[in-house]
Amino acid sequence: MIIRKAERSDASSLVDFNQKMALETEGKTLDTAILTNGVTAVFSDQNKGFYVVAEDQGSIVGGLMVTFEWSDWRNKWFWWIQSVYIVPEARGKGVYRLLYDFVKSEATKRGNVCGYRLYVEQDNENAQRVYEKVGMKNSIYFMYEEY
Repeated sequence: MIIRKAERSDASSLVDFNQKMALETEGKTLDTAILTNGVTAVFSDQNKGFYVVAEDQGSIVGGLMVTFEWSDWRNKWFWWIQSVYIVPEARGKGVYRLLYDFVKSEATKRGNVCGYRLYVEQDNENAQRVYEKVGMKNSIYFMYEEY
């Protein structure tokens, strides 16, 4: 298993993963053109974040995106983990742990990251168990949003 930063040539896999994840976890169908532009925008502007992929025998079997949030309280960055998807046949094999370890290693290299955050659907208990297994804890914060 190879864990690496994604390249622009991986964009079609990441678009596919995002579509599958949205349908699987939220029952949503995403507009392919908008999603493709959103994914490729990350490769065009490193300030937006970066993707990490897991590759097994030449096939991408998982991926995630990291975005950045400045913490004035800590004078450091939180890294948000988003768009997590592991293909069904690779689940339960530690792929997310490898991706997460890679993210933490990249953060250590930068030296100005104070923590990692993500959000998960309230009823996605499988994902919650995975995140807890790698050491993440349920936050004290609720999330609010407006469209």
